[in-house]
Amino acid sequence: MAVVAAMAVPHPPIILPEIGRGEEKKIARTTAAYREVMRRAAALEPDTVVITSPHATMYGDYFHIAPGKEAVGDFSAFRCPEVKIEAEYDDVFSKALADACAEDDLPAGFLGEREPALDHGTMIPLYFLQPELKKPVKVVRIGLSGLGADVHYRLGTKIAETAEKLGRRVVFIASGDLSHKLKADGPYGFAKEGPVFDEAVTRDLGAADFLSLLTISSDLAEGAAECGLRSFWIMAGA
Repeated sequence: MAVVAAMAVPHPPIILPEIGRGEEKKIARTTAAYREVMRRAAALEPDTVVITSPHATMYGDYFHIAPGKEAVGDFSAFRCPEVKIEAEYDDVFSKALADACAEDDLPAGFLGEREPALDHGTMIPLYFLQPELKKPVKVVRIGLSGLGADVHYRLGTKIAETAEKLGRRVVFIASGDLSHKLKADGPYGFAKEGPVFDEAVTRDLGAADFLSLLTISSDLAEGAAECGLRSFWIMAGA
């Protein structure tokens, strides 16, 4: 088997009705698209879902793979502790991936765990995916790093190789938002790089133009205050 599908999805907490309390209706098209994507993912009946999240443990020079056999998280940070998400980890896949990275001098593994609980960048995709599943799936959760596009891409190739080696049907979910600076009255304000960045990324993803995606200007990405580009780089490799 191999990576049978990959998808890029956002993770705004407001998209959950329990948190949005009506505000989620303003992004109804995003919600509808999310549900459709997760229906397609579930229909593939994956064994394992690999999720890369900007809000998992992140280091400048290392990719953290969540260790252990299971994890749980909730939305207490968004005043909604009653909404909980549980995940059973595919510890066999995680170990095989860490070993493959070590063999190729790729800095990734289980060191330096700071927060065992699931982060919202992981939980929101699972919130939409889990109700669609015909059977439970195991999860591999991976944080991003401050390393270059080429290293993130290499990690993606290792994920694909591990899926093939283990005979897993894997769905890859790249969790990440685009620019946070699109509106002057928004929480982060407006920056001219915001809409330019969003247009570039959506164009590159839509055309599967991974070379352009991997070579997006770092100044543009920083000015846009994005949090998803590195997830998309890993997805490109996978």
